[in-house]
Order: sequence, then structure tokens, then C-alpha cells
Amino acid sequence: MGKKIRTIKVLSFILILLQVAVIATFVVFYFTNLFHFAEFIEPQWVILGASIFVFIDCIYVWIISATIASLRHKTDLHAAEVIGSDVQEAYNFAMIGLAVTDKNDNVLWTNDLFKERHIDIIDTNILEWQPELVALKDVNSNMSGDKECKIKVNSRTYSVKLLIEAGLWIFKDITDYEESFNYSREQAPVVGILMIDNYDDVIRGDDDFNDTATKVKNKIFEFSQKYNILLRRIKEDSYSMLCNYKNYCRMHDDNFSIIDEVRQVSSAADMPLTLSIGLAREFPDVNKLNELANEALHIAMSRGGDQVCVAVYGSEMEFYGGKSEAQERRNRVKDRVLADSLMSLIKGSSNVLVMGHTNMDMDALGACLGIKAIASRLEKKCRIVIDLKATEVKTRAAFNSSFSKEEIDEIMVAPSGAEDLITPNTLLVVVDVHIPNMVMAPDLLDKSAKVVVIDHHRRGEEYIDSPVFDHIDPSASSASEILAEFIKFCSINPRVKLPASYATIMLSGIILDSNHFKSRATGLKTFEACTILKEYGADNSLADDFLKDDFEEYKTVSELVQNLEHPAYGVVCAFSSDNAIYEDSEISKAANLCMSFKGNKVCFVCAHVSPKKIKVSCRSDGSVNVQLLAEKLGGGGHFSSAAIVFDNSKIEDVKEAIYNVIQKHLNEATADARSRKFEIGTEA
Repeated sequence: MGKKIRTIKVLSFILILLQVAVIATFVVFYFTNLFHFAEFIEPQWVILGASIFVFIDCIYVWIISATIASLRHKTDLHAAEVIGSDVQEAYNFAMIGLAVTDKNDNVLWTNDLFKERHIDIIDTNILEWQPELVALKDVNSNMSGDKECKIKVNSRTYSVKLLIEAGLWIFKDITDYEESFNYSREQAPVVGILMIDNYDDVIRGDDDFNDTATKVKNKIFEFSQKYNILLRRIKEDSYSMLCNYKNYCRMHDDNFSIIDEVRQVSSAADMPLTLSIGLAREFPDVNKLNELANEALHIAMSRGGDQVCVAVYGSEMEFYGGKSEAQERRNRVKDRVLADSLMSLIKGSSNVLVMGHTNMDMDALGACLGIKAIASRLEKKCRIVIDLKATEVKTRAAFNSSFSKEEIDEIMVAPSGAEDLITPNTLLVVVDVHIPNMVMAPDLLDKSAKVVVIDHHRRGEEYIDSPVFDHIDPSASSASEILAEFIKFCSINPRVKLPASYATIMLSGIILDSNHFKSRATGLKTFEACTILKEYGADNSLADDFLKDDFEEYKTVSELVQNLEHPAYGVVCAFSSDNAIYEDSEISKAANLCMSFKGNKVCFVCAHVSPKKIKVSCRSDGSVNVQLLAEKLGGGGHFSSAAIVFDNSKIEDVKEAIYNVIQKHLNEATADARSRKFEIGTEA
């Protein structure tokens, strides 16, 4: 068949060429009157010649069409002749279509299903499903590695599979299955818990009918009606939620606007009422979904509230909102209960190990010393796990200068030696960090049966598995502040003895993390914690000396920020050269220095801390949640202070990643939706 088709093409080309040559010769002779040709030509002769040409072409086209039809008829096969009538009936019952093509996707044969469905496959590589056209080559290019895909035509869905070696296309009508699947997915349960943040602190006693609280609750009820949510009140400040996946998608597409609406209502009344919502989906058991929703709510609250946390079974958690800072809570009863719970765990343990994060700073060391003081009061052996090589220079110097060699040997233990101290009844306390791979000795987490987590950073998705006690307070300025409160308000009598050297380092940690009390996380409780430490003999002058820079460090920090870039209004970025190596503390101080310049709202300082590791310090003035931006890059931290670490990356690659996040997510992280939007790409 292919040979005859080529012959027909050649004959057609020759015929067209001859006709063009005759017409061209006639035109030349006629208009140049060569050999007096024009004088002998009458109009009727021209009409006659044209008619002859048309007649010849019609006859030729008819002959060619008949020849092609004859050839195609000879190659046509009925499905029953190929696979047998019984098998064909099975294919029709299962609504399976078959098509055989050559290597160029020219259709050679189809079975009867296509005719029944008014489907015609023609040789122009087009699979024609009236009234739409689907090209086999296009379907082929969109297939996955196993050469299988789905297409939708005329409101019907077909699964298409290609057997390459046989040139066989298999079409399966899966419309009913798809409709059932989509319906089941839309009706899948989504369970949630909604809590009004700071309700107990703001609404007191009979003041439950406070005008602002009423408006907030009305917003919640309107939200539940709009999205067909079954809402049930659990407590004064919390509600259970139940809806289907279809309505969840509507909420998601609306970006959970209830969070912004409630914030605007409370902001107008100058009251810190916000919402925390935990949702769970993608699991058929509502009891399991309820557990996941509780965990999601706990994470949302530990991140500072004012946000939605969605737990997707088998996948990573999703976060929405989080545009306002955690509000300081003044609840001494809760502080006493937490402190007593911690002491009960320490009292019931054989020994205690405590550690902070890698590149330990003054706050982490101060919190560790606070735990050691509590353990000493309870007459439990306690050692601080420290790798001096993975400790900041100032922290290492303060530690060595504050204690004698004998005291250091009694206080600290290296990570390798700590493993020998682990027993089934050992309590491992982790302070100032909650991300497993950022602790001083990650291996200890797997070997310890009981783990306690105390932190002030907003909780990220990565978290230490199953701690027996955890307390994360994003409203606290530092971990040392939390430990100072525990020491002060615990019920033990006589009270915990805190050496002056411990108190001084804890005070230095508070000063560091509060940026000398200039951070927005600094609150009344911060100054009360400082007062507590002063009662124990903390030397504020010495605490400040621990943090002072020498001239070389000041010069290094200044050089790091001398060439600032402005990717957006109010945003500054500083990037080191590829070869320069900086201390962690120098990068953090460079970021703080950037925020001391007038007009800067957000800053990113990026530099190498080792040949293969890059750190980015992020800061904001409180108008932007830099933790959300840092999480987009794989980091985390506080609302106004965060960091990211990149391994095996180049400065230029990190710069591009930062600029992409600024471009896509800066307005999303803006704390007040009513405030001026950032003008991306505008020089400051």
C-alpha cells in the first residue's frame, strides 16, 4: 500500500507540473504576441482549454480516490476477525477500544467501539472524537514513563495506554469510576478544632458578652454557615469543626479569610483576639482525624497562633496565616504548673542531661545552666552536653571565664561521653531548639526514652518525636526567660538556689535574644525575668561585657553590610563574597545592624560559615513574619528573627532563592493586611 501511495504522489506531481508548464507557455506567448500568437487565439478557445484542464483534473481525482479506497478496503479488518467474536464482546462489555498504528502514529486499524461511540480515527495522526480533536502524537508526548495517561472528551474520561512495540493503543472508558472517585473525595471528612487565642486573658468572668468577643463569635458562625461547617462549642473559647473535602477546598481557595477578618475586628477594638485552627484530612477514620486536628492545633498555638495548621495524613503539614506576633500571656498559675511538672519529671529520673543547639549561644547556655540549677536542688546529677568546637566564640569565652577547670569538668560532658551516661531512666532536656537535626548531639534523642523540650522559637514542621514534656512559648524573648520564671514560680520549698554565675549568663542570654531589649518580643515578663535573675546576684555589667564586640569583629560586621541591595521597598539584603568565612554571631549582628537603619522593614544577610555551609539571618521590625519567609527556604525561627542554613550551595544560588521568596511571599507574610503593600522590584 505504501509503494502505491508513493506512485500516486509522483504522478500527481508530474500532472501538476505539466499543467503549470502549459499555462506558463500560454501566458508568455499570449502577452508577448510571439509569432503573432495572440492574433490567432479566440476567447472560446481559451474557455475550451480551461474546461479540458478541469475535466482532466476531476477524472484524475476520481481515479485516485477510488484507488485509495480500494487499497484501504483491502487492509481493513473487523475486530471479530482479529480477536474472535467472543473476545470482541468482552471488549465491548468492558468498553475497551483498540487502535493499531505504525511508527509514525498513522492509524492502521480500530475495533468496533470507536464506531459505536461515533469516533473516527483517520490517517492524519488525528484521533477525532466529535466535536473535539485529540492528536495521537500529542497524547503520546503527554504520557508518563509507562506510556499511560487519561484524556477527557465529550464529557467522558478515557484511560489511554500505549504498547510501544506492538503499536497498540488501548482506550478504557473510566468515566463512571472517575465520577465515583471524585464524589467520594469531595465527601471525605475533614475534622478541625478552632480556638480563640488569648480569650481567658482578655475576657474575664461575666465579661463573656464583651462586644468584641461577640463580633468575633459572629464572624465564626458566619464562616461556618458560608462553608457548610458543622460547628459545636467545646469550651468558651473553642469549637469543633466538621465538613467535607469539597467545602474545605472552598476555604482553602479563600485562603482561610476568617483569620484576617477576626484579626481586623480585634485590631479595631485594640484587643489581641485571634484564631488558631487545626484541621486534619486524607484519612477515613474520624477518630484519627480528631487526633491529628488536636496535634495541628497544638502546633498552630505553639507557633504563636493567628494561623491555620492543616495535618494531611502521610504528608507534610501545611500552614496558613501567622501574620501577627504571639501575645504575651501573664498566667502565673500556668507557669507554676509547668514548672512543677518539669520538676516532677526530674525528680523521677536517675540523672539528667541537658543540651541546646549547635553553635550554642549565651541563651542556650543560660537555659542549660537553669536546668542544672533545678536538678541540683532536687539532688539529681545533671551534665550539660557541650561540644566547645560547636559553640560560639563569645559563649565559649564566657563559659571558660565564669568557671574553674574543676567546675567545668563537673558541669559539662562531650557528646561522645554523654552516650555512656544514658540509662533507661535518664531525662534528656533540650532547650532553645526543637528541630532534631539542630541539637548539639542528635544521636542522644534516639537513645533517650524520656525527652523534654523547652523553647521560645515558633514551632516548625520538624519536631522532636514524642517528648514527655514540651513547652514552647513564642511570646517569650528567650529560653533563659522561661527558665527564670520556672525557678521563681515553682512550688518547691525551699526555693531553687541559682548561683550568681549562672544568673549572669542567663541574663546575658536574655540581653542577646532580646537585642538589648529592643526586640518586639521583649515584654513585661522579660523585665520581670531580669529582676528575678538580679535577685540571684546577676551582674548586668558583666552580662553585657560577655556580648561586647572587639574592634576586628565590628570591622568584619561593617564590611559585611557595606554593599546592601534593595530588592523591594523596605527590604535590604547583604551577601558576602564566595570565599569569605564568618562566624554565626557576626552574621546575626550584621542583620541586627541592618535593622538599625531607618526605613528598613525586612533584611536578609547571607554569608558562609564554612566552605560548604551558608547561613542566612533574617530580621524584621515586626511588620513582616520572617519565620514564614524562612520556612519557604527550609529554615525557621521567630516572628521577627529567623535563620536558614544551606548546605553545598553557592551564594548566587542562595541569592536567587531569597529573591524568589521575596517576589512570591513577601506580601503574604505582611502582618497587617491593611498596611501598605510592598512594592516588589522598587528600589528603596
